[in-house]
Amino acid sequence: MKKSRGRTGRKRRRKHLKSFMDGVNCSHKLEYIKLKKWLKERGFEDSNLRPAEFWETGRGLMATKALQAGDVVISLPEKCLLTTGTVLSSCLGGYIVKWKPPVSPLLALCTFLIAEKHAGEKSPWKPYLDVLPKTYTCPACLDYDVINLLPKPLKKKAQEQKMMIQELFRSSRAFFSSLQPLFAENTGTIFNYSALEWAWCTINTRTIYMKHPHRECFSLEPDVYALAPYLDLLNHSPNVQVKAAFNEQTRSYEIRTNSQCKKYQEVFICYGPHDNQKLLLEYGFVAMDNPHSSVYVSADTLLKYFSPLDKQRKAKVAILKDHDFLENLTFGWDGPSWRLLTALKVLSLGADEFACWRRTLLGDVTSARNEQQALDTAAKICQFLIEETQHVLLQISQLKRDKENLKSHLALVEMLRSEDLKILQKSAEILFNLNLAT
Repeated sequence: MKKSRGRTGRKRRRKHLKSFMDGVNCSHKLEYIKLKKWLKERGFEDSNLRPAEFWETGRGLMATKALQAGDVVISLPEKCLLTTGTVLSSCLGGYIVKWKPPVSPLLALCTFLIAEKHAGEKSPWKPYLDVLPKTYTCPACLDYDVINLLPKPLKKKAQEQKMMIQELFRSSRAFFSSLQPLFAENTGTIFNYSALEWAWCTINTRTIYMKHPHRECFSLEPDVYALAPYLDLLNHSPNVQVKAAFNEQTRSYEIRTNSQCKKYQEVFICYGPHDNQKLLLEYGFVAMDNPHSSVYVSADTLLKYFSPLDKQRKAKVAILKDHDFLENLTFGWDGPSWRLLTALKVLSLGADEFACWRRTLLGDVTSARNEQQALDTAAKICQFLIEETQHVLLQISQLKRDKENLKSHLALVEMLRSEDLKILQKSAEILFNLNLAT
């Protein structure tokens, strides 16, 4: 008797563990019940997916039945999508049409989100707004202390992202003021910087690509955004393939999977073959064991390993610049990229070999010495980046102890840097074996 009870306990524990790994069903939560009801009123029928919390990815969508390659994962009617058309048919429309110079499609969407969020209970979009994140982890929202810990190329882009939102805010203030007749409160308090940052991040991280015809009332920036309630709960995985497009016949935005998915597993889509720096910059997250990830080598780091006394150094740098070989130089899971090795070979050309630079750029072998020097330098750069990454990881763990408020942001950069370290260690191993072979 006792024995069988133990086994049932084990079975129950195993079942509990399995459900924890699969994800915890969240469809009973009020915010999702309201969202599903709201979507149903707009013609959305769904039986394939349910909201759930997952151990690794957080909030996402779970399959309620096994999905095969070719199956439609989700089909969201046009009425559910939030586009510039939605904005123009709202009370903001008249103000946008009158405003000169014309606002961008992006600003129109930001303005709409801020206004609807401010409307609270009165907003017809409330069920959707209630499930949107309250805060984001795009670099634009990170503290300067955290931005400083990012790899150099990403740090530069993060600072540019921050400045771009600040500039958008500065240049939009007069337009926001023009909306005063619509509000009882001062527009300055409604359309403040943090509201714009939140709206910009919502659009940047969550919109699907959907081309709309150009309208005279908008600036010439492409109008390619659509917010897709519920569909935007689908998380990214670099290892799945999907087809996503607006279906003109059904007037719905459809996602079809090219992969299989078991019942109760998380359903993923792929945002594109992005490396982790791009994922963090555009979406505010990092993917573990991302096959597309790589570590970038800045031009400054590259040139540190070549003597300033080389008479042809200036000419070599000019050649690399003219042929776009000073950008996108990387270490990946398969070692130094062809572009990085080519740049190193050009910089390693001896005085007697310099005339061969064109052939070197095309991938021809100039000399055994040149090949060897390029590999040696790649190994030194790789080692330097390993040490630099380890140093930053140490800084992060100290900051996590000291700055409780930055913990979640620091954890994100820590993930990025840990992945970088894995890639660099793999590259160092490959270079070591290449050197042994030669």
